[in-house]
Amino acid sequence: MKKKFALIIVDMINDFNFPKGRQLAEFTYNIVPSILTLKKYCQSNNIPVVYANDHYKLWKADIGLIIDHTQNDLSAPIIQQIKPDHSDYFLIKPKHSAFYQTALNTLLQELDTKAVIVTGVAGNICVFFTANDAYMREFNVYVPKDAIASERPEFNEYALKMMESVLGADIRSVRKLINVLKQQS
Repeated sequence: MKKKFALIIVDMINDFNFPKGRQLAEFTYNIVPSILTLKKYCQSNNIPVVYANDHYKLWKADIGLIIDHTQNDLSAPIIQQIKPDHSDYFLIKPKHSAFYQTALNTLLQELDTKAVIVTGVAGNICVFFTANDAYMREFNVYVPKDAIASERPEFNEYALKMMESVLGADIRSVRKLINVLKQQS
C-alpha cells in the first residue's frame, strides 16, 4: 500500500544564540544541502513540507518576523538557504516536540499523512521528541541521518540509534530515502 508522506523541518530558523550554539550552527550548516535536496524532491512530488519552529517568545506564526528576529551573522547563511517557501506550511511550537500543543497532528491528518520524515535540529532534543511523538501517533517515522544535527556528533549518533531501535525509525540517508519515495509514487 502506498504511504502518504510529509516532510517536517524542525527549528532550522534559529539564532543559535545559546551555549554551544556556534558549535550547533557549524553542524547545521553541513546538513542544509541534504535537507534542501529532500525538500526540493518533496515539493516536486506533492509531498507537503511543514516547518515547525520555536517562537522565540514572539508567539506569532509569522515567518518573516521570526526570520528578522533570529537572523544574525551566525544564522544568516543557514536561514537564507533553508527558509520556507510560500507553498510550505509553518507552525510555531512552544516546547521541544513539533506535536506538543500545535496543530501539526491535525494538519497531518487533514493531509492523510501516514509517514513523516523528520529533519532539523537539535537531533537529540527537538527532532528526537518530534519523532517520538510521531511514533506515539502511529506514523511511520523516517529520520535521515544526514539531515539532522546536534551540538556534538556523538549526541546525534546516540539519538539516531535510539530512534531506530526504540521508535523503529528508518535512518537511511537522504539519497537512499528519495529512492524509497520514488518507489512509493
